Amino acid sequence: MPSVATHAQAVHAAIEAMGGTVLVARALVQGGRQVDLEGLDRDATALCAAVLALRPEEGRLLRPALESLLHQVNDLAAEVARR
Repeated sequence: MPSVATHAQAVHAAIEAMGGTVLVARALVQGGRQVDLEGLDRDATALCAAVLALRPEEGRLLRPALESLLHQVNDLAAEVARR
């Protein structure tokens, strides 16, 4: 069984990876491409479950990264809505 620190690090890496995916999706939308966000929704659900599995103090440490991801997702949603 992985340690809490290892799990928290894995969750943080998943947050960063999702941020990268959102940035790519936004660039594609800005370039006039259509993107399917279903996979992103599924990944976000899994990410939320992983965050909830953390101890509260570990989860609080991830708050800035999660807030940044939320802003990126909101920017993507706004970009999609403009198209």
